[in-house]
Amino acid sequence: MHRGMSSPVHLLAGARIAPELDIEALPLGHVTRLLIPIADDAIGREMRLPVVVVRGAQAGPVLGLTAALHGNELNGIPVIHRLVERVDPKQLKGSLVAVIVANLPAYFLHQRRFTDDADLNHTFPGVADGSESEVYAHRLVERVVSKFDLLIDLHTASFGHINSLYVRADMDDDVTATMARLQRPQIILHNPPYDHTLRGTADGLGIPAITLEIGNPQRFQAEFIRRSIAGVRAVMGEHGMLGGRRLGEVALPVICSRSYWSYTDSGGLLEVFPSVADHVVAGSVVGRLSNIFGDVVQEYKAHDDGIVIGKSTNPVARTGARILHLGIEETEAL
Repeated sequence: MHRGMSSPVHLLAGARIAPELDIEALPLGHVTRLLIPIADDAIGREMRLPVVVVRGAQAGPVLGLTAALHGNELNGIPVIHRLVERVDPKQLKGSLVAVIVANLPAYFLHQRRFTDDADLNHTFPGVADGSESEVYAHRLVERVVSKFDLLIDLHTASFGHINSLYVRADMDDDVTATMARLQRPQIILHNPPYDHTLRGTADGLGIPAITLEIGNPQRFQAEFIRRSIAGVRAVMGEHGMLGGRRLGEVALPVICSRSYWSYTDSGGLLEVFPSVADHVVAGSVVGRLSNIFGDVVQEYKAHDDGIVIGKSTNPVARTGARILHLGIEETEAL
């Protein structure tokens, strides 16, 4: 080994291997790092989920955080690191459990999708004896997520797109609606949980869950990370895990009852004009498509008044490429 290089054992010092999350077996008032086996690679080496547990000195709920369920969605990782640094387990009621990287194979490859090309967040609850991604999803739920009382699933936009700081939540459910509002994002999208997502699977297990979309892929964004930490701590305060904390002064979120993407009808070079969180009016030009010689071949207009949740940043567009994710604002209070 070259001088100055650290061994994997050193890098993971203090972490212990455990077959599954068993909070009751962990010491009260301490932070414990776990490595939980979830699958084997092609030469039979175990892949182990990095999980950190802050177990409070007093009883209370278990709040779970999951990051990098898509392997290039990284903003959730420093959210977890900094929360763990700042939460005093001796003052905590309940437990904070964080899966630092949920999709290990995709994370290793700097890509969104699983190694069998499945979208892991459309594979839950998985199958015990199914495909690679199905088994992985099943074990993630069985060994870790099923132990939670609450879940915040941390995501970002996908490659070639950018997002606002927004929450997907069932605003008809009092618990998840409150969790969403406490995050104080730019936008809240009313989005009941549906089958095959981690949030939908958690809901089916009776675990209130929201999805927090923290900006853009394959990078760390300091302001969104800071706001996400404050929002998670506010949720912890609401559920009696931490003492009350005053939220910083930020604008109230825009609540949307629904949303949709618009798409190109031919290929070329795409420009998208509005920024995330901009308001647009129906009929305004939001995008322009040019051919390879620079001639404008199509202009795209907003079909509705709305707010930009996310947008494409990749100029190279095939037919059916995404243009704009438009949120339609709720006219009645949710």
